Amino acid sequence: MVDEGTRKTLSNIPLLKTKAGPRDKELWVERLKEEYQSLIKYVQNNKAADNDWFRLESNKEGTKWFGKCWCIHDLLKYEFDVEFDIPVTYPTTAPEIALPELDGKTAKMYRGGKICLSDHFKPLWARNVPKFGIGHAMALGLGPWLAVEIPDLIAKGVITYKEKTG
Repeated sequence: MVDEGTRKTLSNIPLLKTKAGPRDKELWVERLKEEYQSLIKYVQNNKAADNDWFRLESNKEGTKWFGKCWCIHDLLKYEFDVEFDIPVTYPTTAPEIALPELDGKTAKMYRGGKICLSDHFKPLWARNVPKFGIGHAMALGLGPWLAVEIPDLIAKGVITYKEKTG
């Protein structure tokens, strides 16, 4: 079952309606509109709750996404590049989110820096096709992964804080 915190997070992310992937031409345009609307609302809600933790943008076709995500630990901001492609079988298949600079630094990651989401997130995604979208992948996939893995990697000395320059 889903805990209360997860339920609250989910209630703040609009659900999507259109079941379409990149190969579906006109329907994909409609799905992309829904994705952007859902993501914008999720980011607005995060900012209002002082919980802003990522920025995303996509290529023109909406098939490649990239940006930054960050995690605050001991009052220090650790920032990472985030990227993923939309699978051709989307939304039936969830995107595989990658943090390339952490590739090989934790067992909970696949080649290329793709974070491990198989045990907890993918079954939840499968039960919610086509209602879940990119915002849900960030909230229920990347967010919890960062919350668990980054403090552990910091404690082990695998990643260290880098001062921003410039």
